Amino acid sequence: MILFKGGTFLMGSENGLPQEKPVHSVTVKSFKIDKTPVTVAQFRVFIESTNYKTEAEKFGDSGVFNLEIQNWELLPGAFWKKPFGPAGEDASDNYPVTHVTWNDAVKYASWAGKRLPTEAEWEYAARSGKNSQNKFSWGDKVTVNGKYFANTWQGKINSTDAKDGYLFTSPVGTFGENEAGLTDMGGNVWQWCADNYKAYPGSVVAIREDSNVKVIRGGSFFFDQNGEDSFSVSARSMNSHETSLFNTGFRCAVDAE
Repeated sequence: MILFKGGTFLMGSENGLPQEKPVHSVTVKSFKIDKTPVTVAQFRVFIESTNYKTEAEKFGDSGVFNLEIQNWELLPGAFWKKPFGPAGEDASDNYPVTHVTWNDAVKYASWAGKRLPTEAEWEYAARSGKNSQNKFSWGDKVTVNGKYFANTWQGKINSTDAKDGYLFTSPVGTFGENEAGLTDMGGNVWQWCADNYKAYPGSVVAIREDSNVKVIRGGSFFFDQNGEDSFSVSARSMNSHETSLFNTGFRCAVDAE
């Protein structure tokens, strides 16, 4: 885990999507956050130690985008161990675990003696614990001289041209660290945060707070209509607490004295 000393920073962006506005001052207490998203190997230890059954297993299916039919589907038998269903390969140990709901993530975090990060903590960490003006956790550009700094989608939704080397998820840490030492703080998998999804103070965006709808941060490997805005440090989206998808995972945090 990486330690962040408490501090005050400017959260949000005036240049991003409407739900990222307005920029506002937020103070966070000292905390630690996982260096990487929780991996398949780490999640397996939890499952084997507790016999926990994820919600995707209980429901019998989970969300996968089918590139052949160009549509989302609830794929029978898809879960954390088999991200593309029974006919697909097993998830690899050093990849981020996927097909976990917010509820699953909370259960894992509690078992590990941790918790989910708040949305503010996540953004503070993505900004390396300071008032960075960079659009992304690693800098201001998606690529430099052909080098990619995150696992993101290239092209249109029907494109299968994985210029960054990965069509789907990638091993954690593949694309390097931000200044604070964190990996995958943009792209690879969306990450659950503790908060209900709601409008920022002073926002003109109409968002009705619902305790069943939680914040996700960081964007993912998969196509997003908002393009590079989806994996910026200020990007924010949401999903219901019982939704599991092939491009959503999480990392944990703890309070630091």
